Parts: sequence; structure tokens; C-alpha cells
Amino acid sequence: MATTNNPQLDLRSNAHDTAFTEAVVAATGNNAAPRMKQVMPALIRHLHSFAREVDLTMDELFAGVELINQCGQMSNDQRNETQLLCDVLGLEALVDAITTRQRQPSSPPTLTETLLPCTPSNILGPFYRHNAPELPLCSSIISPEKRDSYLSYTTFFTGRVLAHGGQPIANAVLDIWHTAPNGMYEQQDKEQADMDLRGRFVTDKDGKFAFYCLRPVAYPIPDDGPVGKLLKTLDRHPWRPAHIHFIVSAPGFQTLTTQLYDAQDEWLRNDSVFAAQRELVVSFNPQQADPAATWTAAYDFVLMHESVNVHTKE
Repeated sequence: MATTNNPQLDLRSNAHDTAFTEAVVAATGNNAAPRMKQVMPALIRHLHSFAREVDLTMDELFAGVELINQCGQMSNDQRNETQLLCDVLGLEALVDAITTRQRQPSSPPTLTETLLPCTPSNILGPFYRHNAPELPLCSSIISPEKRDSYLSYTTFFTGRVLAHGGQPIANAVLDIWHTAPNGMYEQQDKEQADMDLRGRFVTDKDGKFAFYCLRPVAYPIPDDGPVGKLLKTLDRHPWRPAHIHFIVSAPGFQTLTTQLYDAQDEWLRNDSVFAAQRELVVSFNPQQADPAATWTAAYDFVLMHESVNVHTKE
């Protein structure tokens, strides 16, 4: 049975009184997980303060609950509407920045040690799918039937995966996905082949990778669900700058989830989910040497060792 140190509530007490909030906080039992004991009091106090600050009504509370319910009901393994809600509220971008800060070394490098800056993480987004096809280096994530029609967007993308000390990481895995030129991920579009524009590649002994993909396009986040309705209510635009998603992993290193952004995109400084970062901007350059591609781009990913002392929580 859960135990608690919570005193009996005075049934005559006013919920506007902060004593009510502290009674709710104190209801947590002694056997609750340590991290929950840290997180939940802060959450409860902020929620109660928010309700008091705006004089939240029951109708407004139920409307918010219904929004969350609708997001959950619409979410599945192909689209995560609840995560999209976190995105447009800036919550995922904020938590990503907090997590990145926590993963930085807890002590500075020695004077004799020069470290490369690690690649910043970036939000996962709601359209990731597990088990993208494993492909050989220098192959294409574009389905064969679309390669001719997509040629004006086709990009030969190269780079390396490095440790923050500068050493190449062999056998690192890059999990990649992006939209078609119509701005839709394959699971949104019945005209696209299953797992089109998704792939996994493994770096060679020198940490190098190369593959064919598309130069990405800007697109509006889906507005056919509750998140789209929320944006309209807030008089906000839905546009995301052109980007390619990456998850980069290797044994002994912290897994990196990030996005790379097209330097020419007009929405870079006005991202609807507040995720674009200057360190993740890439130039797409025209080229004529390769008949299979119209553009070239390059980027080196730098991973943090798992063994580096970082700030962690239970």
C-alpha cells in the first residue's frame, strides 16, 4: 500500500489557496520513484499556478483535455500527433536543448586536448519509422520508379562520422528520412512506395558515407488534425524549413538524433516548431559531373563518447 505524509485536507479550504496545491504535492507516497518525486511537484505547482493566473474555466479545461485526447486518438506508428503538439508548442525543441546541455562533458578538456564540437541534436519529429532498408554506400534512397522524375532534386550527399577527438568512426549507422518534393513523407502519401526516401547506411573504415537523396523542400506540418486547428486558432503558420532527418549511432558513442537544413530556405528563421539551428545548415551546390544527381552536399557528424562524464538523472 502506498504511504504518504500528506495531512488531511481542510474540507473548507479554498482551492485558490496555495495550501491546496501543497496538499496535492504532499499526496505523493514515500515509495514513489526518486525522479517522479522531483518532477511531479514542479509539474503540479506550475499547472496550478497557470490555472490561477489565467482564471481557467471548466469549459477551457475540458477543451484542452479533448485536444490531448484527439491527438492520442490520431497517433499511430505512422504519425505521432501528440509529439507534433509538443513540437508546435516548442516543448520538444526546448527539451532537446536541455538534453544536449546535460550530455556535454562535466569538466573542460585538458590544455593538450583539442576536441571537435559535437553535432547538435535536433527534434525527432512525428514521422520516423523503424527498420528502414539497409543500403550499400553510394546507393539511393529514392525508389527506382521515381528517379527520373525526381532528377532535378537528386543530391549526392557525402560526409564522415567522427569522434569528438577527430578520429573516424567505422561502422557507424546513419538512419535517414525526408519528404518527397510534394512535402509529404511516404506514409502520408499513397502514391509513394513503402519506405521510399528512407534508408540506413554504414560508414566505411575511414568513417565516410555517401548516398543519393533529394534536396529537401519546405512543407507545412499536417493541418488536418487537432494540432492544425490549434495553429489556426493561434494565427500561426504551419511551415517547416527544408530538412533531412538523421539518426547517427555507433557502439561506444551517444546516439545522435538531428536534422540538416537547406541554407537557401526562406523558413530557416521562422520554423513552425522552433527547431532550426545554424550549426545544422548545409549548402546544396549544383554540379554537372554526375549524371545521376543535380546537387551535391556534404556534412561531417561528430559524436560524443558514451564514457564522457555527463550530468545524468535517476
